[in-house]
Amino acid sequence: MTYSYDPTKIKARGKDQMRFELGDTQIEGGADTCVLADEEYEAMLVDIKDGKKAWLFAKLAVLEAILFKLSYQPDTKIDVLSYDMGERADRFKKLYDDLKKQTLAMASVPTLAPSILAEPPYFHKNMQVNERVQHNRPPHPFKKITT
Repeated sequence: MTYSYDPTKIKARGKDQMRFELGDTQIEGGADTCVLADEEYEAMLVDIKDGKKAWLFAKLAVLEAILFKLSYQPDTKIDVLSYDMGERADRFKKLYDDLKKQTLAMASVPTLAPSILAEPPYFHKNMQVNERVQHNRPPHPFKKITT
């Protein structure tokens, strides 16, 4: 298992951006300080599609994996030395809950496909103007009635 983080790549979609957004950037300690290894991040991000929604759902899936992994780490106390793994899990749980609310709200709002936005609109200005009408006399159904 490898543990790497390149802060210059946080704008490129991938493990470095995911590590940055989740705060899993302390790679010096390897498995002791990082929650997931590079291979785990890459395996979860391999088939991600373009778009903000896809990234948020991938981030949610990564957070679920982190919570499953942290759920097996108990709090430990040996004399004066103590490891509070529950606090670490609580931080990721709060992040997961906030992200889940955001993705549910985003999923409930309908959006247009980019292919639809590229086409010209169906309704447009002056769409009911008939260019074949002669403007110097009234249209056919409204002929002048003489009595």
